[in-house]
Amino acid sequence: MDGQQQKKQDPGARDQEIRAALDQHWAASDANDFVTEHLIYQEDAVLDYPQSGERTRGRSNIQGQRASQPSNKRFSIRRIIGSGDLWVTEFILTYDSKPSYTVSIMEFTGVKVARETQYFADPFPAPAFRAKWVERMPT
Repeated sequence: MDGQQQKKQDPGARDQEIRAALDQHWAASDANDFVTEHLIYQEDAVLDYPQSGERTRGRSNIQGQRASQPSNKRFSIRRIIGSGDLWVTEFILTYDSKPSYTVSIMEFTGVKVARETQYFADPFPAPAFRAKWVERMPT
């Protein structure tokens, strides 16, 4: 889609197209369908993992590093929110039965991801001192 067509596209329709692409992306990620998983990225997309200090440039490199992951992985989407150029997905990424709470921030140009940043957090036990102020959430 060229820039002129993109400007004329209804923002609501674009959001629906992006949301459908995200649903397809995360379903393909869970199914280890590495080709479909990476259709969402621009050819020159950038993926950052701030916690490990890694940046991957280019869709083929992003796909290559993910396809080489030796662990058995599963994706459980908690929620997807966003509109326009910025979308956030919260999910549980389970590597070899060990869950990691993950946030993916995707920045779109048109209907393709130009940049993604992922943050990973291990679960931890709830401290007893907060018990009277909190309720337990499903994990």
